[in-house]
Amino acid sequence: MGFVGTVLGIFGFGFGITAGLVIGYYFFIYIQPSDVADPEIRPLVEEDQETLQKMLPEIPFWVKNPDYDRLDWLNKFLEYMWPNLNKAICATVKGIVKPIIDEQIPQYKIDAVEFEALTLGSLPPTFQGMKIYVTEEKELIMEPSIKWAANANVTIAVKAYGLKATAQVVDLQVFALPRITLKPLVPSFPCFANIFVSLMDKPYVDFGLKVVGIDLMSVPILYRFVQEIIKDQVANMYHWPKTLEVQILDPAKAFDRPVGLLHVKVIRALKLKKKDLLGASDPYVKIKLTESKLPSKQTTVKMKNLNPEWNEEFNFTVKDPLTQILKLHVIDWEQIGKHDKMGMNEVRLKDLTPDEPKLMTLELVKKKDTNDAQNDKSRGQLVVELTYKPFKEEELPKTFQQTKTLVRAPDNTPDGGGMLVVIVHEAEDVEGKHHNNPYVRILFRGEKRKTKKIRKTRDPRWEEEFTFMLDEPPINDKIHLEVYSSSSRIGLRRPKESLGYIDINLSDVVNNKRINERYHLIDSKNGRIQIELQWRTKD
Repeated sequence: MGFVGTVLGIFGFGFGITAGLVIGYYFFIYIQPSDVADPEIRPLVEEDQETLQKMLPEIPFWVKNPDYDRLDWLNKFLEYMWPNLNKAICATVKGIVKPIIDEQIPQYKIDAVEFEALTLGSLPPTFQGMKIYVTEEKELIMEPSIKWAANANVTIAVKAYGLKATAQVVDLQVFALPRITLKPLVPSFPCFANIFVSLMDKPYVDFGLKVVGIDLMSVPILYRFVQEIIKDQVANMYHWPKTLEVQILDPAKAFDRPVGLLHVKVIRALKLKKKDLLGASDPYVKIKLTESKLPSKQTTVKMKNLNPEWNEEFNFTVKDPLTQILKLHVIDWEQIGKHDKMGMNEVRLKDLTPDEPKLMTLELVKKKDTNDAQNDKSRGQLVVELTYKPFKEEELPKTFQQTKTLVRAPDNTPDGGGMLVVIVHEAEDVEGKHHNNPYVRILFRGEKRKTKKIRKTRDPRWEEEFTFMLDEPPINDKIHLEVYSSSSRIGLRRPKESLGYIDINLSDVVNNKRINERYHLIDSKNGRIQIELQWRTKD
C-alpha cells in the first residue's frame, strides 16, 4: 500500500495542479468581478472642496492660473535633448568645480576630492508653466514653474591621511519658482546683455545623502535641520529682490557705445601719379572708419601737386578696435565730372598699440586685394600718424539701463532750468487710409521737430532723440506729438494724412524725472505709440 499510495498521491497532486490552473485561467479571462467599477471621471468644477485641495498641488500652473502659459513644446524638447544636455552640463560642472576644489583643499590637509560619479539621471526637469511680464523697458521678464524629480547620482570621494570616504547624493527633488530677467535687450546676438535670476519663493529641495553607505537624511531631526538650512541660505542669497547676475555680453558691445578715440593725422603724400591730361593732379584724402554710421571725413584739396602736404588732424570714435578698419583713399578732385581715385590703403585698429602714436608710410594700391595684378603698379605713398586712445572705465558713456540714473544736463544749461529729452521709440497698428509711411512730428513751445519717415509699415520703430533747452521747468506745459503718413507719389489727392496724436502733460516728467509709457493715439482706431520723456538738470 505504501508504494501504491505514493503513486496515487503524486498523480493526484499533478492532476489537481493542472485542473486548478485551467479553471483559474478560465475564471480570470471570462468571469468579470461584480464589485469593481470603472472610475468616474468628472470635471473639476463638479469636485468637492476636499477633493480639490488634495488635487491642487499636482495641477499644473497653466490650469489654475490663466497668466501662465503651457510649455509642452519645451518639455518635449528637453525630453529628446536630455541625454546630451546631461553629459554637457556634467562636463561643464566638472570643469568649473574642479579648479575651485583643487585651490581650496590644501588648507584643509585633504589629499584629493574627486567625482566618482556625476550624472543628472534620465529624467529632465518639467516646466509646469511660464508667466511673461510685458514692460516698456528694454527687458524680458519670465517666471517659469519648475519641478524636477531626478534619479541623479552624484558621488564624491574624499581622500586624506591614506583613508577614503564617499558621499553620495541620490533621489534629488527640486521645486522652484524663479524670476528670470533678460536685460537690457540689445541688437547684438544673443540680443540681451545680462541675465538676472531671483527666487519668488523659498525653493523645495529634497535629496538623499549617503555617507559610508548610511542615508543620513533618514534621520528625522537631521533631515528637518538640513532642509531649513538649504531654504534659508538659498533665500538669503537669491530671494527676490536679491538677484544673481550673469553677464553675457561685454557692456561696450552690448550697448554699442564708444570705447576709445582714434586720432588721425594726415601728413603728406609722395610721388603721386598724374591723373589729369593737362597739368598735375588735385589730390585730397578721404577717411572712413568701418562699422561706423558717421559720414567719412576728408582733407582739403591741394591744387596741382603730386607731393602735397596737409598736416591735418581728425578724430573718430571707436566701438570695436578688434574688427574696425581705417580706410584711406587718395582722390583727384575734378571741377566737372566724377572724381578719380588715385590709390588707397587700410589700417586695422588691432595693429595699433594703445596710447602710442604710430607713424606709417602706406603704399597706395588700386584695391585691397593681394591677387589683383594692378596692385604691382606704383601709385605713390601716403604718410599718416595714428593714435588709438581707449577710454578709461570712468570715461565710458553709460546708458540709463546700466546706471538707473539720468544723465546730467550740460554745463551751459540755464540756472533753474534744464533739458527736456524726448525719445520716440516706436508705434504699432498705425494705419492710413491711402498710404502707410509714418513719421512723428513734435510741437513744443512753437518749436517743430520730426523723425525720419519709415516706409510701408504699420509698426514703425524710430528710436530717435530730441532735446529742448529750457529756462524753467515745464510744469504747466504740454507737448504735442502727431503721427503722419506722407507719400511722394505724384497725383495723390491726399499726399499727407494724420494717423493720430497725443498731448502729454509734462508735470509728471518734472516731478519723476523720467517716464516711459505707451499711449493710445487719439483719432486712431488701434494705434499706440511709445514715448520716453526725461527732465535733466545740472544737479
